[in-house]
This record gives sequence, C-alpha cells and structure tokens, in this order.
Amino acid sequence: MTLTNFEEYDDPILYDKENEAYLSELPFLLNWASKTEGTIIDLACGTGRLTIPLAKSGYKLLGIDMHKGMLKEAKKKSTKLNLKVDWVEQDCTKLNLPITSSLIYSVGNSFQHFLTNDEQDELLTSVYKHLEIDGVFIFGTRFPSVEELLQSCTEEYWKSYTDSETLNRVDVYTLSTYDSLNQVQHYTTIRRYKANDGEVVDEKRTNISLRYVFPREMDRILFLHGFEIINVYKDWNESPLTNDSYEMIYVCKKR
Repeated sequence: MTLTNFEEYDDPILYDKENEAYLSELPFLLNWASKTEGTIIDLACGTGRLTIPLAKSGYKLLGIDMHKGMLKEAKKKSTKLNLKVDWVEQDCTKLNLPITSSLIYSVGNSFQHFLTNDEQDELLTSVYKHLEIDGVFIFGTRFPSVEELLQSCTEEYWKSYTDSETLNRVDVYTLSTYDSLNQVQHYTTIRRYKANDGEVVDEKRTNISLRYVFPREMDRILFLHGFEIINVYKDWNESPLTNDSYEMIYVCKKR
C-alpha cells in the first residue's frame, strides 16, 4: 500500500467535518464488542470515528492506520477525552503487532482501498495472522450494483452541508469513471464553498480510486484465506443482502 491514493484524507479536519457524526456502525460493533475479551483492533481507523466511541464505552482499542495525519488527529481527540487508546502507524497489508485479537473490524468501506488482488490477499493474510482461532473479522464494502458502477461521467450533485467554522454552505459534487478490467472506480469529489449570497468563494477537488468486489468473488477470496462467512448484510441494521443493496457487511470467523 502507498499513500498515493489517499488524497481524500490529507485534510483530517475536513474529513471529520463531513464524517464524524456518521455512526450507523456503532450499535452493530458494540454488540460484537460485548462478546469480546481483550483488545479490539480497528483497521484503517482514520481519525478514530468508531475507535473513540468504542473506547468511551469501556473497551480496549488498538487503532491502526498508515496515514500519519489522520492518526495524529485521532490521538489528539482521544487525549482530549482522556481515553487510553493505542494508535499504531502501520500498513494493514503488512501488520506486525505483538498481540492477537478476537475481534478485528474495518469500517468506512476501507476494504475498497486495496486495489489489486495482491493487496487484498496481503490484507486478509495480515488479518488472519492477528486473529485468534474463532476470532471475528467484520468489514464493509460497497455493493457493485449497476447503479453504483455505471454512474454518469459528468458532474453530479451529491449533498450539501454547512461548514462549522466559516458557516459557508458547501455543495458537493462527484465525477466518476469505472475501469471494468480492474474493477476500479475513479472518483473526483468537488466541494464548492458558497457565501450567503450564493457566490462560490472557494473550490476544493480530491481524487480517490476504489476497488469493487462481487459477492461470489468475495465468498471465494475469504474461503481461500481461511475465513468462514457467518453473515452478510446490506446494512449495519442486519438487513438481508438484496440486488438493490448499497453495501455488503461481512461477519467472518477464522477457521
């Protein structure tokens, strides 16, 4: 893994403004954490969006990411809250930790950052190595539906929000191109900052590439790396996977 595909995360403050309040995974993870003893590992933890709430609930957390800036912000937040969280800067495909865990998870569709077969293999090998026997690995990835993959290559409106510091309205647009041979979607996110009169006063563009994996393909990959799939859901509310899903939430056990 390299940092060349991490442009979207180079501004941890902006990342938190847009994502920190999103906690739909938390009840699901808390349920599994309640069945767990010892340290829980959060892979690709970013600024600790889920790591910190789990630590606040009394669980022992180890957050791992290879992005120095995101980890720095995570540590600042946990220190401010007087929470004991271990933050480790490592590549998730080359984990070398002194512990194993009975629960490892990765949220935010981070699985899609592993763009090649080799990177996916190395990630799952690292996870397997650091899971205890019958330990559980939970992760999510976007569902490769026709709607998701064949998005318009022209600029499309996504969402709006108010910047908490400048109070500017921010309109967010996306551009995307799907590379069918490599199963990779190339995204450009465009943020337009507007004054009260609606005039655009600033614009920020970031790029990211994301790998898509089809359900039967994922079944085979996980099996070959020593995992038994316990359940697959379409969301963090444990709804059954359907053809109109937007996500695939996997709960796997180390065989």
